[in-house]
Amino acid sequence: MLTQAEKGQVFRALHQRNGAFIIPNPWDVGTARLLAHFGFEALATTSAGYAFSVGQRDNTIERAQMMEHLSAIAAATDLPVSADLENGFGDAPEVVAETIRLAAAAGVVGGSIEDMSRQPGHPIYEHERSVERIRAAAEAARALPFAFTLTARAENYLVGNPDLKDTIRRLQAYQEAGADVLYAPGLTGKDEIAAVVGSVDRPVNVVMGLQGVQLSRDELAAMGVKRISVGSSLARAALGAFVRAATEMRDHGTFAFAKDAVSFREISAMFEE
Repeated sequence: MLTQAEKGQVFRALHQRNGAFIIPNPWDVGTARLLAHFGFEALATTSAGYAFSVGQRDNTIERAQMMEHLSAIAAATDLPVSADLENGFGDAPEVVAETIRLAAAAGVVGGSIEDMSRQPGHPIYEHERSVERIRAAAEAARALPFAFTLTARAENYLVGNPDLKDTIRRLQAYQEAGADVLYAPGLTGKDEIAAVVGSVDRPVNVVMGLQGVQLSRDELAAMGVKRISVGSSLARAALGAFVRAATEMRDHGTFAFAKDAVSFREISAMFEE
């Protein structure tokens, strides 16, 4: 097994090589091990996918519970894991910094902090406050005894404010505050993605699987994107199959869904590794 320091170096190196890499998002130990089986080089947790798996809405998981989840995922494989740390589980910069330290103690080697406040009427933190929070996260990350890759997220598009100019301004400020990777989920097309990539000098993460833009890894790499995640898409795809199966049984009393199920033997063989 790799040490955490070795995982941190492996993860950092993925962002420095040519091309783009896909970092899929498991939501439990089983899916983390399956993704490792399929040869992916790193994993990222999904707050929404995990919340759904325990019967809750996104952004309702307490920090202590999330850290237990991160620890389980990080221990499940030898792959480096980056954590979806939501908004740092608090408004104050010192709370965000403590979240970074706790995530590192849980075994992950990277994590994202978003600027979505979840405050009624003010869904995004004010600019300077957002920068303070990323700066505190970056300082906490730099104080760790291994390379911790900090991702800063600008959430304008996810709260219904598709302001590209402000999004770029925020990402540039987060870059100066010490973020290693920049991320604006919800960008609507190639032109916006290209504008973000061209406006910063840090690796950019782009999420695929949301409704709207659908680009391949090669297309994104050609635009300069370094990292591609899928957020809760894998979890929602699995839940989609579950919902269709449940609906079929309830409405028709039939079980045709089982023909698309992976075989017991195949799954068992994957978990023997």
